[in-house]
Order: sequence, then C-alpha cells, then structure tokens
Amino acid sequence: MGMIGGGHSSFIGIVHRIASYIGEEYTLIGGAFDTDYERAQAFASKLELNPERTYPDIDTFITKETALPAHERIEAVVVVTPNFLHYPMAKQLIQAGFHVICEKPVTNTAAEAVELEELVAKHQIVFALTHTYTGYPMVRQMKTMIAEGVIGKIQRADAQYYQGWINPVIHDVEKRKTVWRLDPDKAGQSCCMGDIGVHAFNMIEYTTGLTTQKVLSDLNTLYNNNPLDVDGTALLRFDDEVRGMVRASQIATAEENNLCIAVYGTEGALKWEQENPNYLYHLREGHPINVLKPGNAYNGKMATEATKMPPGHPEGIFDSMANLYLGAAKAIRGEAYLKGAFPTIRDGVRGMKFIEATLASSKNGNVWTPIND
Repeated sequence: MGMIGGGHSSFIGIVHRIASYIGEEYTLIGGAFDTDYERAQAFASKLELNPERTYPDIDTFITKETALPAHERIEAVVVVTPNFLHYPMAKQLIQAGFHVICEKPVTNTAAEAVELEELVAKHQIVFALTHTYTGYPMVRQMKTMIAEGVIGKIQRADAQYYQGWINPVIHDVEKRKTVWRLDPDKAGQSCCMGDIGVHAFNMIEYTTGLTTQKVLSDLNTLYNNNPLDVDGTALLRFDDEVRGMVRASQIATAEENNLCIAVYGTEGALKWEQENPNYLYHLREGHPINVLKPGNAYNGKMATEATKMPPGHPEGIFDSMANLYLGAAKAIRGEAYLKGAFPTIRDGVRGMKFIEATLASSKNGNVWTPIND
C-alpha cells in the first residue's frame, strides 16, 4: 500500500492506516505524504518507512514505483488529500495501473466521476471509495434484513447527519479563511452536502437498494458572503413512489457526529445511529422494540464477516473502515466477496450526481431536480 497525503497531523490519514492494519492484508510501503518534502520525510522516518519510497509528489511516486519490478512495486494507493485533488490524482493512478482507495467526495463534479468510472473499467483496476459507515456490522445487518423483506415493502427512508464543528468559525470572516472546507477552490462545489450530506444519501441507497430519482432541496450558507452551504435539507423520491429525506448540518451547535438512518416498511422499521453503532433497532406494530447487536448468531453472513470481536465488545470507526479495506483486498486478489463489501466508483458517481442535484434544486428556487444516471 502507498498513500498520497495523510501525513503529519492528518486525522483521516491515521484512520486509514489503522484500518488497513487491522485486517493484516496491507503493508504501508511509502508514498507522497505531504507537500513539504522535509516534513514528509520526517513523517516517514517516524513510521520507520524506507526513505527511498518516500516521494516529494505524486508524479515522482508514479514514475519511481512503475519502474520497479512488478513483485516489488506498490499495488494499491490511498488518496487522502483535500477534495480538489481527488480527481486528478485518482485519474493519474488509475491510468498508471494502480488500484485506488479514495476519500469522498470522489471528484469535484459528476462529469469527472463518470470519467473515472470509465477509466476504472478500461484499466480493470479496483476502486474503493471510503463511505466508512457502510462498514459497520449492524449497518450491514440492516441491509441484509431489508433485502430479505423483514420490514416488508419500503415506504419511507430518512437519514440525518448533524455536526456542529463549523459553528465556532462561521460567524467570523477571518476564521472562515482558515477552514479549507469553506473554500470552493479546495472543497469543491459544496461544503455540507459534499462532506456529510453525501454520506447520509449513500447510507440510504446502500441499506435499501433504492435508487433516488429526484431531489428537492433547500440549502443554507448562513451568510451571503459565505460561498458554500453549511446546512441543508433534501426531499427524495425513489422508485415506486417511495419518499425520503436527507438532513445535514455543520452548524447544529454542540452536535458531534450524529449520523442516523431510519427505514420504514409495511411490516416494520429499522433504525441505526452512528454514535451508538452496535445497536440496530427493529420496530414492529404491537411488539416491543427488538435490539440486535454484533457478534451474535442471529446476524446474517454480511454482518458476521464484518464482526471481529465476541458479543459485548464494541466495534468502532476503525473497524468499520477496516471492513472496506478487507473487501477491497479480496477484490484486488481476485477472491470472492459479498456485494456491498466496499463502496465502488459507482457510489462515487451517484454521490456526485446527488450533490449537484441538491445544489441545482436549491439555486433554482427549491424545485424537483432529477438525478440523471
């Protein structure tokens, strides 16, 4: 494994490295960890990596690695840079024949995501997009139970993702300048929907198997001189006249990482919360709430394969991300893996089309806008 970005003090870099180590399927060999080469070398030294495999930039990384014999070169590359670099770097890596594990949003535009999807097919590489929350055992159990018809025909699906971390900086123009996610040149078209709203959208399509047909959204920048959304709501219409909603906010004061999803069917409902990830709630008319937990024999194969500990031992964000890495490793090796083992470039395309549709809907006066696929 190699890594682009994710060096000194990078939170997401740490998450990826620990997650990759958990399944003992990856070894970090080198990368281009920082735009400051001296700092990148210091970081690599701390991890006791070979300094000769620590590169100043992605161009040098690709040139040097592809020159090595096939059995020595890095196979999979993790892209954990700011949003605006995802597309050009992923494109370079795919064209050079590397398997790619990329942070979301996958690109800045839907057109770029479609282009990457075509390149992935052309070069026949594995592309994993880290919608991390799909790796939780009880999210996978939720997906299994819905597919098996446990809650009947789906009638409604809602997801909420509330954070408050932007609230302390949004009210001060100078403080805003220090946050790259509020800078369109680095974050892309959207802040809130592009960062967390797309996670909620992905969770709905992942667990239900539904395809969103159109959205009606209302986004809020809070201040006229703030160019990107920090809060928003999107109504969703799926196949068969099913309805749903995505609510996302980064100015929900004092909220931490409040992602939750609820899916309602003709025979019951399922609910899950990221801050309490080991509990899946099954609701039925006239019955007590049933609580399912990881590590138990009543769970299906998908949840069981995603569980690493005995019952009663909490599994968290590192374990969830690790399950995506494990799925990608099987795909890279040509081994059999369950559908949904890791998000793919297709999820990236869907996510970018959702982001663009919500932006267009809000800009055009809160009108229903199709997600063309």
